[in-house]
Amino acid sequence: MVELLWVVVLVAVLLFVAVKVVPIKRVTVYEYQKGLKYTKGRYAATLNAGQYWILSTFSSVVPVDIRPQFVTIQGQDVLSADGVTLKVSLAAEFQVADPNVAINKNANFQNSLYLTLQMAVREIVGKEKIDTLIENRAGFSSKLTELTSAKATEFGLKLTSADIKDIMFPGEMKKAFAQVVKAQKDGQAALEKARGETAALRSLANAARMMDDNPNLLQLRALQAFADSGGNTLVLGLPNGSIPVVKRVEKASVSPRKEPKEKD
Repeated sequence: MVELLWVVVLVAVLLFVAVKVVPIKRVTVYEYQKGLKYTKGRYAATLNAGQYWILSTFSSVVPVDIRPQFVTIQGQDVLSADGVTLKVSLAAEFQVADPNVAINKNANFQNSLYLTLQMAVREIVGKEKIDTLIENRAGFSSKLTELTSAKATEFGLKLTSADIKDIMFPGEMKKAFAQVVKAQKDGQAALEKARGETAALRSLANAARMMDDNPNLLQLRALQAFADSGGNTLVLGLPNGSIPVVKRVEKASVSPRKEPKEKD
């Protein structure tokens, strides 16, 4: 029994010495990370989330954040196909898909993606006119994503979206567009007014046609106006030799009451 106890103590002492002498290190890779393991300076493997024991003398682990990230391009000056300088702002969402390529094959994958987006914006805007860009902003975003997705994959990234935030025009172009919009609104108002007048004339023409086909309608309309009219006396002359109709409204008159004479 004593010998067994001595064996256990000896093993514990040897383990303690081994931990102190041999440089063993525990590394934690979190859920939102991937770990790049290097052995003697060379890439060895990509580690998923978890805890790992490594010999720190020969190996190391570099964590890489794989959560979605954003890159923003503010006020990029771009020349359109019709020779107008625009300021285009956009935002793109991406995340690291292949940590080995993103870290080991690129000095800075964010700068690489930024330059790729800049070049794609220049290519798209340079081929389109202003009117087309304004009318098809959604199509602009889809073209931008299409042009940059393949390049982002080469950087070890996954491009989730690339959207236009703003398109700014020079001052004189803003005034010109405001005048165009005002002219369009004025034209729409004039068109609606003309439509209303046409409808009113059409209604009058239909009414006149009905009067010609049915002369009695005029008499009925006159009687309706006669019934709705106010005042004391109204005389209407009706066609077809009709006797004038007289409407008399009798007002109640109160005769003054005679006071009885006083008797002397």
